[in-house]
This record gives sequence, C-alpha cells and structure tokens, in this order.
Amino acid sequence: MGEHDPTEYGTHIAADYDEIYGAAFDTDGAVACLAELAADGPILELGVGTGRLALPLAARGLTVHGVDSSAEMLELLHAKPDGEAVTTTLADFCDVRVGDPGRFSLVVLAVNTMYALGSQAEQVQCFETAAWHLAPGGCFVVEAWVPEPIPPGVSLQPRLLSPGYVGLVVADHDPARQILSTQQIVFGGEAKVRVFPVVHRYAWPSELDVMARMNALHLERRWQDWSRTPYGPLSRNHVSVYRASPDGDT
Repeated sequence: MGEHDPTEYGTHIAADYDEIYGAAFDTDGAVACLAELAADGPILELGVGTGRLALPLAARGLTVHGVDSSAEMLELLHAKPDGEAVTTTLADFCDVRVGDPGRFSLVVLAVNTMYALGSQAEQVQCFETAAWHLAPGGCFVVEAWVPEPIPPGVSLQPRLLSPGYVGLVVADHDPARQILSTQQIVFGGEAKVRVFPVVHRYAWPSELDVMARMNALHLERRWQDWSRTPYGPLSRNHVSVYRASPDGDT
C-alpha cells in the first residue's frame, strides 16, 4: 500500500455517497444521542462528509463545525438546504486545529472513519486532536465496526446498503499491519455498478481505549449502536464515548 491519501475516498464516492448510504445508517438515533451528549455545547465532527449528521444537529440549534479532506464532500454539504448552518474546514482531520483549544463540548468520528487513517500512529494523533479541541468534561465519540477473524489474503463479502443497493467488498488483508485494502462494488441505481477503493487500518476497541488513555481521555461508556444497546461479546459494531477530565487535568 502506498502513502495514505486522505482525499482519495471523497474523490471517488462524493457524488454517489448520499444515494448509496443515505438510508444505510441510523442517522436519527445518532443525532439524538449526540445532541444529548453535547449538552447544548458546540460540536466538532471529524470527517463530516456531506453533512448526514452535521446538518440535522445544526437544525436542532447546535453550533456545528465540520472537518473533511474532500472538497467534493464539503461542496455537496454546502449545496444542501441550510448547508450554510455548518461551518467547515478543508483539512486532514488527523491533525487539524480549529480555533482555540478546549472549544468544543463534543467531538465525533462516525461510521468507521477512524479506520480511514492508515496507521496506528495517525489514529493516536487523531485522539490527540480530539483531546486538544475538547473543553474540560467534554467527550469524544467514536463509531466503528468490531474486527472479526479475517483470513490473510483476498476475501469476498456481501454488504447491505440503502434500499435498492447491494455491495460486494473484495478485500486484501494484511494482518501484520491490520490493513484491509478493499474494492467496494456497488450494484443498483441509475449507474448500475460503481467501484471505488477503501483502505481501512482497523483497531479493536481495547486498542482504541489505550489510544484514548494516552491522551488523557477515559472510556465512559460503550454501546453496540446508537439505540444504546449494551455492548457484548456478539456485538459487531460499537459506539464508544471517551470523556475528558472535568477539571482539565491529565
């Protein structure tokens, strides 16, 4: 795998993202949960994309700032109704700095976007970025899938998407580096077939917990979904809430 390009995913999928994934995720549940965790404070979304979460959060009267490395994604966000309600920054969210430190009550990284960072070092740096932006007592929310046993080499897996769309994931797995280099093949819609690359550097929840502790964040709670279903041994996804110290100490 070559050097990580934070703009590649958005370049390939931006125009089709909402059509393919718009109904594939629990947006209403996520927005309700995040709004409660934010407690009326400002929100920073890393990997904001086309605004699936940011726009309904802003519609609730919350101040939302979004960061994305894809100019195409941000252009689509701002073209939507009330798109101007979300302030955005075009940057790699791994090490971005937005305004003054300690500005946000909530930082969120949704739908496996943590894995878009191509190395453990970048993922640790992302936790540092989140901690830098958080006000005392604020929280960093990470949503991701839980790694399952994956054989090394090439594999094929079906995927359910929005109504009218199905997907196949052709993955080349490097377990030594925890890297899945995939081609996502999507069937459905007017274009019929779309193919785009996705590279994931996956991490187990326990590994993310260590990254959090390295940056003075502690795991406060973990669910398997936005409905707050208890996380357990059969959970395939997790929503993890990391909390900063209320007094700002490390």
